[in-house]
Amino acid sequence: MTAQPEPSHSSEQVGPADPEHDPRASYALDQAYARSLTNRVVSTSGQTVPTYSPISGQPLAMIPQSSEADVREAFARARHAQQAWSRTSLEHRSELLLRLHDLVIERQDEILDLICWESGKARKHAFDEPLHIALTARYYARTAHDHLDTERKLGVVPGLTRVEVNHVPKGVVGIISPWNYPFTMALCDGIPALLAGNAVVTKPDAQTMLSALLGAQLLEEAGFPSGLWNVVAGPGRELGTPIIERADYICFTGSTATGKIIAKQCADRLIGCSLELGGKNPIMILRDADLDRAAEGAVRASFSNAGQLCVSMERMFVADQVYDRFKALFVERVRGMALRPGIEWGSDMGSLISQDQLDTVTAHVQDAVAKGATVLAGGNARPDLGPFFYEPTVLEGVTPEMTCFGQETFGPVISLYRFHDEADAVSRANAGEYGLNASIYSRDTKRARAIARQVKCGTVNINEAFGATFASIDSPMGGMRESGMGRRQGSEGVLRYTESQSVAVQRLIRFAPMFGMKDETYAKVMTANLRLMKKLGRA
Repeated sequence: MTAQPEPSHSSEQVGPADPEHDPRASYALDQAYARSLTNRVVSTSGQTVPTYSPISGQPLAMIPQSSEADVREAFARARHAQQAWSRTSLEHRSELLLRLHDLVIERQDEILDLICWESGKARKHAFDEPLHIALTARYYARTAHDHLDTERKLGVVPGLTRVEVNHVPKGVVGIISPWNYPFTMALCDGIPALLAGNAVVTKPDAQTMLSALLGAQLLEEAGFPSGLWNVVAGPGRELGTPIIERADYICFTGSTATGKIIAKQCADRLIGCSLELGGKNPIMILRDADLDRAAEGAVRASFSNAGQLCVSMERMFVADQVYDRFKALFVERVRGMALRPGIEWGSDMGSLISQDQLDTVTAHVQDAVAKGATVLAGGNARPDLGPFFYEPTVLEGVTPEMTCFGQETFGPVISLYRFHDEADAVSRANAGEYGLNASIYSRDTKRARAIARQVKCGTVNINEAFGATFASIDSPMGGMRESGMGRRQGSEGVLRYTESQSVAVQRLIRFAPMFGMKDETYAKVMTANLRLMKKLGRA
């Protein structure tokens, strides 16, 4: 685990929601509350590890660690629970999702407090998480039959062949979720898995276990059966393979390097996987953009959750005709951002998650400056605010030999580039191996939509940073190229957890010679039928 500041030995205790508490004072999470969450980890190893708040470096809780035997037990519980769950009605599953929706809204303050303490993000960015889970739960509850009902398909012989397609649950889904959105990423991929009739074994990131465990608690309170949702804890290098060896499907969000390893392991078992991986996302400010709106959106695009967002922007291409005006507006907004530690409203950006992330951001900026880039805003760590704070940073003059030109920073750093024509902007936006998210600002939305079709990204937002696609749960979300495979959200987000089963009933005739017909005659009759079906316009 990353080295952390020495913990305070103060005995002061605060509960999960204490908005008046000074974030730089000694802090310890109420231990009864912490145990109510950590007891949900499937663990018999007797080992625990501390988890810390990046706001102050203070310890939050001791997390029980799972062994490979615990992973086996988690899957045994899941398989037992899934057998009964798969026979429940879609109406019942949808009802429980709507209960979850209501609980998330009712417990929003508690959720926000815990996310802020555990991840260090600003409260307004933490709000995106319960919002996204409520949207996801309600969407899948309301559209369950649209995705999962048995479908009628065309039969080969009209009127005599009846074909149906069933969507059968895969069984037990393994979910490995990241630290950057610890509540929403712990739940959003599992919600459609449950709806489809599966059970879940999930391994949240070690840095943000508590938010994920609160999600598990809310699922239980919503009425989901015991054993249906199981949480294990421990390093991915130790638990990842045991999970993949037992799951019927894997859902992973994280780095491209780890995603490639998981894809190979899933291929060896011939099981499916969906992977949301890295990105070096581009934002394009066209010559006819509303510059005030674009500058506001670019701040959110670049610095939400301190840039620790898979769909946040790290490369900004601005039309030469408006470059200077836009740069002035954007830099002014960035310099005016409020950085405050804590869990209260009012901060524009929070902390990075860890020393590792701070080291990466610092190294990328220092490398760029040493090789000739100019810092237009930010560029400094802020230990006066907290151990992992770094200023929102805008760079100009970034060139290909600089690390941050092509490598994902995953921090509050954006590079500005001029472009002279839109074809050049698209070409540069498509450079590299990633293809997760893009943003285009233009008053001519028809032209912007046409440009979007040329951009090799799984999602493209027009006149918005990332929220338009991310919050539109009916549309699929995922990456092209090395940004991943598979999609969350929409029909694809739930059907990935099912097997398609075709069932055909044949009446009267059979697909073989009848009434003493010879094979050659049968072939001629079938050939004539093919020609007739084409003339009749049949598929």
